[in-house]
Amino acid sequence: MAFIKIWVHFVWTTKMRKPLLTKNVKKELIAHIKENALKKDIYIDSIDGGKEHLHALVSLGAKQSVSNVAQLLKGEASFWINKEKLVKGKFEWQDKYFAISVSESILSKVRKYIRNQEEHHKVKSFSEEYDFFMEKYGFIEQ
Repeated sequence: MAFIKIWVHFVWTTKMRKPLLTKNVKKELIAHIKENALKKDIYIDSIDGGKEHLHALVSLGAKQSVSNVAQLLKGEASFWINKEKLVKGKFEWQDKYFAISVSESILSKVRKYIRNQEEHHKVKSFSEEYDFFMEKYGFIEQ
């Protein structure tokens, strides 16, 4: 048996960063994502976001990859939103996403950050947050 602890902080956005995740939609969506993740053996520690994005702290399993988990969470969620007609028109996520490894030593800080998204975005917009992540982690857009 393998003993593995690989924590990943995921961030993904709605297509064109449209503010489609209203309070009610986001609440239903997060509940659904958690339920779907359980069925797929994906451990989501924390999940929250704003009107145009979500953050999730995930512990990867031995047979899981970052891209596979992102696809399973995002793909099924968009399918479900469209099936349930939670937003007008076709719902889509942006193809891009962030996935950043998280040290065990700062898990509580990341959890707090994710759980306080509403308060956080009263001070800093998602665009500012996006630019911060791009610079901090050395991501280069192409």
